[in-house]
Amino acid sequence: MIKAILLKIFREGVGGLMAFVSYITTPPKLKRSDIEQKKVSAMAKNMSLYNYFACPFCIKVRRTVRRLNIPLEIRDAQIRGGEHRNTLEKQGGKIKVPCLRIDEGDETTWMYESNDIIAYLNTTFDPSYHAKGATAG
Repeated sequence: MIKAILLKIFREGVGGLMAFVSYITTPPKLKRSDIEQKKVSAMAKNMSLYNYFACPFCIKVRRTVRRLNIPLEIRDAQIRGGEHRNTLEKQGGKIKVPCLRIDEGDETTWMYESNDIIAYLNTTFDPSYHAKGATAG
């Protein structure tokens, strides 16, 4: 029991430190015309990101969301018994973060791997992504 508590304290401490470093080294946002940004906003309305604040993989995805200037709904799935955690488990099939939920009509896709999410966001929201050599991150 003590070991589990110490591990949780360590994990939260290191994760919090990583989140702080990520915050102070925030990447600049991609600049778009108003029309292009409205298109991005319309596309992002059908997406949401389930995450934990201090998860390093979630931080990596949130940095990409910020860099690509995507107004994505970020949902905290860390709270046990919380609405977003329950939705992630019941509708997505498992409690694993980060998870990008993509709603397209009657179909919902749950994307779980951070590198897959980043690649999807880059190809969907960055028109110059293919020209740059397409490296995720």
